[in-house]
Amino acid sequence: MIFGRSERGKPPVEPVTLKILVAGGFGVGKTTLVGAVSEIRPLRTEEVLTEAGRPVDDTSGVEGKHTTTVAMDFGRITLREDLALYLFGTPGQDRFWFLWDELATGALGAVVLADTRRLEDCFAAVDYFERRSIPFVVGVNCFEGAAHYPVEDVRRALDLDDGVPVVLCDARERESVKDVLVEVVRHALAYSADRHAGVTT
Repeated sequence: MIFGRSERGKPPVEPVTLKILVAGGFGVGKTTLVGAVSEIRPLRTEEVLTEAGRPVDDTSGVEGKHTTTVAMDFGRITLREDLALYLFGTPGQDRFWFLWDELATGALGAVVLADTRRLEDCFAAVDYFERRSIPFVVGVNCFEGAAHYPVEDVRRALDLDDGVPVVLCDARERESVKDVLVEVVRHALAYSADRHAGVTT
């Protein structure tokens, strides 16, 4: 870019920005996912877990986790010259769910990140987006040492509609996360088009 114009003499493209939520249970990898793919230094609101929070922060299965998100994570990724995603990672514990409505305002869609060792932890996120008609994709974070299950088994366990995509991913790997985000955008646009068609017909 030279003085606000491209080298070919074309004006710079102003990208469309879309808001995507990253939700799921405590310790499922939401902060890791946002950090893996963000092209800017992610904004994080993590605090150290304390003894005071032990009765409400269930760390079974994620005993190595020592911090928790108390407001949100924020990152940005440019998928194309004309398309950028703003990523908002939600806090996972029940006591911070009052923040979800604010974060969900204006969202195109969401990723519900799931851990097959604690699959029940993402039920609340699935229910939240279903009730509010926000299109979402389930991303199964494939942790080392965890049993791997076929996508259809995960779909049945979560009682998902056939139209909800389920994608296996590694929240640490940028390309894997990009694939999940591309699927969210595709699904959300198709969902919007279907709803619009239903209104106009």
